[in-house]
Amino acid sequence: MAGVVKALGRWLTEAVPRGRVAAFRTLVYLFVVGDLLIFTPWVRDHATVPGALYQPLFVGRLLPLPTPTAALVSVIFWALLVLALLAATGRAPRALGWSVFLLYFEWMIIAMSYGKVDHDRFGLLVALAVLPTAGRARHGDPTRTEAGGWALRVTQIAVVCTYFLAAWAKLRFGGVEWLTGSVLARAIIRRGTELADLIAQVPWLLVAAQFGIMAFEILSPVVFLLNERWRNRAVAFFYSFHVVTFATITISFAPHLVAMASFLSLERIRPIVWVRRLRRSDGRKRTAEPAPDQLADPAGGTP
Repeated sequence: MAGVVKALGRWLTEAVPRGRVAAFRTLVYLFVVGDLLIFTPWVRDHATVPGALYQPLFVGRLLPLPTPTAALVSVIFWALLVLALLAATGRAPRALGWSVFLLYFEWMIIAMSYGKVDHDRFGLLVALAVLPTAGRARHGDPTRTEAGGWALRVTQIAVVCTYFLAAWAKLRFGGVEWLTGSVLARAIIRRGTELADLIAQVPWLLVAAQFGIMAFEILSPVVFLLNERWRNRAVAFFYSFHVVTFATITISFAPHLVAMASFLSLERIRPIVWVRRLRRSDGRKRTAEPAPDQLADPAGGTP
C-alpha cells in the first residue's frame, strides 16, 4: 500500500519545465481577459437584473455571497480585467493568482446563478485555483519543478473529469435511452449548421455518434495510461472532437480547451523569441544587401 501511495505521489508531482508552467499561466490569464470581453460579456447585464431572479449556486448560499448589484458587477469586472493582465506577466504569481481566482470564481457564480450552469469551465476554474501554488516560472526556463507539475496534473484531472462526469450525468438523468434518443437531432434543429444538416440526412449516423460520444467520455481517463506520443495523439483527438462539435452545433468549449492545454509541451511555443529571431534575420539581410551607390559602376552608370 505504501508503494502505491508513493507511486501516486510521484505521478501527481511529476516535474515539468518551468517554461511550460509560465506559458500555461500566461495562456490562462489572457483567456480570462478574453472571456470578460468576448465570451461572457453578457454577465455584466446581470447588474441590471432584479435581485429576486438571483438564485445562487450552492457555494453562493454556503458562503454566503451578496446579491449582485451594478456596483459589485462593475468592480469585479474592472478589477479582474486589470489583475488578469498583470498576472499574465508572471509577476507576483501568488498574490495576483489568488486574487484572479477569487474574483473569477465570484464572476462565474454571478454568471451561472440565473438558471444555466456551463460545465465547460470546471477545468479552467481548477487551473486558476492551483496556478498560484506553482511559484515563479519564466518563459523558456528548462528547470523542472514538482510544484508546477502538480498544478498541471490537477488541471489535467479536472479536464478528464469534465468528460467522464458528463457521461455519468447522461446516464444518470437520461438513462441508457440517451444513447438511442434524439439528443443530437434536437441540438441540430435548435442550432445546427449546414454541415450538421448534411450529417443528419445519413440514417442512424446521429445515433452512432451518440454511442461514440459516450464511449469517448467514459474512456477519457485512459489518456493517463498512454506514453507521451500516444497521449499527444489522444489530446489532439480531444481537440478535434470540439472542432467538430462547434462546426456542427456551434457549441464552444473555449474555457475547457484552454485548460486542456495543460497536456501540451507549451514551453516549445515561444512567440517572443520567434519575433526576435525574425528581426535579427531581417537585420542581417538588410546589412548584407549592398547600398544603392555601391551598385553604380565607376563610369557613373548602372549595371
